[in-house]
Amino acid sequence: LTGKEALTHFPSLGPPGASGPGKGHVKQCELLQLSRKQKRLCRREPGLAETLRDAIRLGILECQFQFRSERWNCSLEGRPSLLKRGFKETAFLYAVSSAALTHSLARACSAGRMERCTCDDSPGLENRKAWQWGVCGDNLKYSTKFLKKFLGQKRIGKDLRAKVDIHNTNVGIKAVKNGLKTTCKCHGVSGSCAVRTCWKQLSPFHEIGRLLKLRYDDAVKVFSTSNDAVGHSELAGPHRHGHSPKHPALPRPTDLVYVEDSPSFCRPSKYSLGTAGRTCSREGNCDSMCCGRGYNTQSRLVTFSCHCQVQWCCYVECQQCMQEEVVYSCKQ
Repeated sequence: LTGKEALTHFPSLGPPGASGPGKGHVKQCELLQLSRKQKRLCRREPGLAETLRDAIRLGILECQFQFRSERWNCSLEGRPSLLKRGFKETAFLYAVSSAALTHSLARACSAGRMERCTCDDSPGLENRKAWQWGVCGDNLKYSTKFLKKFLGQKRIGKDLRAKVDIHNTNVGIKAVKNGLKTTCKCHGVSGSCAVRTCWKQLSPFHEIGRLLKLRYDDAVKVFSTSNDAVGHSELAGPHRHGHSPKHPALPRPTDLVYVEDSPSFCRPSKYSLGTAGRTCSREGNCDSMCCGRGYNTQSRLVTFSCHCQVQWCCYVECQQCMQEEVVYSCKQ
């Protein structure tokens, strides 16, 4: 989440609430690899350490789901080296991490797990009525405000890599904002809408992950250029149709950006374990994932529940069936 570490510590933190009541959240803060300022903020915010842990897990699992069929499968191995470079994959990691933290913070507020925030209080919605009906909107306003303070984005970095990292972080935050919806529920007699309650609700994180994966597929390679009008350098990408060749096109706020081409990820390196032994789909991605080395074919018998029937009164009875399954895996 900070860009300074690989977040490989998250599985060892133990179950939520393991540190006990009282000052247990302070101990959890110390377990996280945060900057001194971030640890100070973490200690002040009971519930934040657990939310950070949830965000780390959410971001990593979504990254691995979105890249499950790619050469780079978002494994934890090689992540420290990857975060030091300006690849497309690094851009996605920054975006999905900031999106996961934004999403988790907003949900933690509405779930009552944070002491300094509660339900969404956006103007224009009758939030007090929503609270009376037991509905609590996701507090994205507090989440984004706190996140920018937590990440320390007030001063934009001077070098190209710092600008790229901040840009990609903001792409993740915007992806969560774009998925915010107003949900309404009727409470009138016989389902009429004489009384209606509305509240803000975030999209499922899978939808945000899918959007960021599309942004990754269309990521823009950028360089730094001087802007005399504003007096500092800014990111610039390849010329787009309709732009003057003398003025490079600026990346859109929703574009993921990178500064150097990615490795192939075919062979083991400091960035990944390579693709040898990875399972693939013969009709889908075997040729690409196996990098021209070919793939092994193996048959195996798998058992599954079949011919299931509901028995009186309250249970389902199934038979065990077997079928042959063919598995394809990349050669060494």
